[in-house]
Amino acid sequence: MSQTAPARERTLIVTGAGNGLGAAIARAAAAAGWRVGVLDQDAQAAQAVASSLALGAVALQADISDERSVQEALDRFAQETSVAAPDGLVCNAGIVRFGPLLDADVADFRAVVDVNLTGTFITARAVARRMIAARQAGSIVTVTSMNGVAPGPNSGAYGPSKAAVALLTQQMALEWGPHGIRANAIAPGLINAGMSEPIYADHEIRARRESSVPLRRLGTAEEVAAATLFLLSDDASYVSGTELVVDGGVTMSVIASLPRPQSVDSVGDNFSAAASATEPGKPGTSRER
Repeated sequence: MSQTAPARERTLIVTGAGNGLGAAIARAAAAAGWRVGVLDQDAQAAQAVASSLALGAVALQADISDERSVQEALDRFAQETSVAAPDGLVCNAGIVRFGPLLDADVADFRAVVDVNLTGTFITARAVARRMIAARQAGSIVTVTSMNGVAPGPNSGAYGPSKAAVALLTQQMALEWGPHGIRANAIAPGLINAGMSEPIYADHEIRARRESSVPLRRLGTAEEVAAATLFLLSDDASYVSGTELVVDGGVTMSVIASLPRPQSVDSVGDNFSAAASATEPGKPGTSRER
């Protein structure tokens, strides 16, 4: 009687996983059965998170803007897991340098682009090359931002870099799709975690921001992680090249924040009635030319 071979454990690398959203994604993935490579520039932070996870998580230290550093981290993960390429990658690592564009330091601007955009490219390409060489399908998820969907004041290079990552993700999906590699993006909104936590230490700012969200609350790192795991999973096997906005509806609600007098709320009905009176039998039309 033949026996079915046990399924190979799924492996995943998460960048910027030493804290914040990356750590939450790593925890959720480990709980879902992935063996996780916790990659961070801070070796101690990566080790702390990896040690807290089950299934033999691997701490990886790397600067994602440096190709050699990334390759060395991938080599170590391959040695630890005995697989040529991971099944999944989450490109979460990023930095911010806020301030008005007129006052932006060029070095800061370049640093943000180098990590957020170029670092994502370096890491994703390195993993994709290994997937293709191993003739292995895979899933890549990049972490963008609501700031890349709609501009925010004094965001410097952060928003533009995240918008570029969204388009880069589509480019990856287009070019690497024939190899069985899916690429999608997650755009977190107002999330009380990671780099955004200091913003919400101000209770007045927190209340104002919560009131601007249609769901009337901030999001959590766990909710972003759940959406990320969906895109990594087989449940999203025909989803590629998309950007999933996880923001409680805030980026689509700009018109809701604009004032409008109640006196115009029925203007459409009044127009239709006037048009019908002008030309009986043809509601909503007018004989004006």
